[in-house]
Amino acid sequence: MSALVLTGAGVSVDDVAAVAREARKVEIGANVIGRLEKARKVLDQAAASGQQIYGLNTGLGANLRTSVEGDASAFQRQLLEGRSGAVGEALPIEAVRATMLARLTMLSAGGSGLSPAVFVALVEVLNAGVHPVMPSLGSIGAGDLVLMTTIARLLIGEGEADYQGRRMPAVKALMMARLGPIGLAPKDGLSLINASAVSAGGGALAVTDALSALAQQQQAGALTMEGFGANRTILDPRLHMARPAAGQQEAAKALHDLLARDEAPAPTTIQDPLSIRCMPSIHGALIEAIGQARRAVETELNAAADNPLVLSDDELVLSTGNFHTASLALAFEALSLAIAQCAAASAARFIQLTGSGRNGLPKYLSPVGGASAGFVPLQKTVTSILAAIRHKANPVMLDFLPVSEGVEDHATQTPLVVSKCADMITLWRRLIAFELMAAAQAVDLREGLALAPRTSVVHTATRALVPALKHDRPLGIDAEALHAALAGGKWQTVLAPADLVEEQA
Repeated sequence: MSALVLTGAGVSVDDVAAVAREARKVEIGANVIGRLEKARKVLDQAAASGQQIYGLNTGLGANLRTSVEGDASAFQRQLLEGRSGAVGEALPIEAVRATMLARLTMLSAGGSGLSPAVFVALVEVLNAGVHPVMPSLGSIGAGDLVLMTTIARLLIGEGEADYQGRRMPAVKALMMARLGPIGLAPKDGLSLINASAVSAGGGALAVTDALSALAQQQQAGALTMEGFGANRTILDPRLHMARPAAGQQEAAKALHDLLARDEAPAPTTIQDPLSIRCMPSIHGALIEAIGQARRAVETELNAAADNPLVLSDDELVLSTGNFHTASLALAFEALSLAIAQCAAASAARFIQLTGSGRNGLPKYLSPVGGASAGFVPLQKTVTSILAAIRHKANPVMLDFLPVSEGVEDHATQTPLVVSKCADMITLWRRLIAFELMAAAQAVDLREGLALAPRTSVVHTATRALVPALKHDRPLGIDAEALHAALAGGKWQTVLAPADLVEEQA
């Protein structure tokens, strides 16, 4: 895999995922160091002129009006120590790596005034696999600075780090990686922490996962249509041209392609339940929401989000609110609602498939009947998962209090918004696993059914992980195995040939 070259623009959510999850290396583009040097010169000249510059010669937050005198570099260390207040379970390594890369992509735009040597040091620790232990609680989305202090402290040899799977003092991790602590020039500490990189990095991973889960949901939905004997006329492109709602034509085409065959079977009904009949609308809304979240994340990744901001070409240093991520939070609140809607439809289809028997399917999808429970007990599990999803879909971006003596009287809660969205994707994949299990069972029980080539591949992939139900057995174990494949990347390996696993979004 070729290295990701930082240029100050063009970084995608896929780039973040590759660095975070596949250890893709990072290189510094030809013009980045010159851009950083130019901004640093403008910053130093502004400070020498006597200009008040937030976080360089003034305090932060409630101490805004307090002048900083004496050793400015010592103040940067004090600034980091005083804001190291994050607590809670440590973020996973992939989330930390995504955060480190997100901060690098923002810094490469050149608006921070960060010393080039500090930028290089951050690239080196990321490539070396030295990661700060970053607690998960402490940011309200007005910049993620309380969490970000762990990255800055790592660079100066403070705090704890994870290296080669071991947790140790940061200075030891640096030494083992043949690196050393660095010093901080005026404002370097603030430049490292005063950004929403936790939100942007985590958001990139969530968008990547949402795209993957959507492709799997399309496959499960198509297999349900096969097993249910659904009316495929709902996928006629003329219907979706008549009401061209966002993403609807794209979703309908993906389902249509999955179900394409030389001769479609006759439908068993005129109209199916809404969870089936309205799949293009439901999935289309999700496609649109994922696209909006992706645009919001990639805007953050490729922007100068610093306060104060150095405008090198104009030789100005100005205070900003660029660290504030209201649009990012709103995009992920909308994405959460779209996921919840899609998950609810999946749960509804599961209950339709596993109920008292419709469209010629046996009761509870049991091949033996009688007192056999079949799939019906899993309706409780599916409902409990959906309840957890619906709970997390509740918006939180308005849940804040004024802090710092009222200076910081607004926030976005973006890290929490992104985090709960990521949790919802994990739960949603569990519902997809249940739908695949039920749909595959329905297909097996429908005599004489010839599947479309692509849904046949989905069915075979499901059966490679979960055998058909011939008598009552613990189905929770099967659901766990299928979910592990969906969530862990093994589904793409099982699902073959490769041209059938293209993302549907």
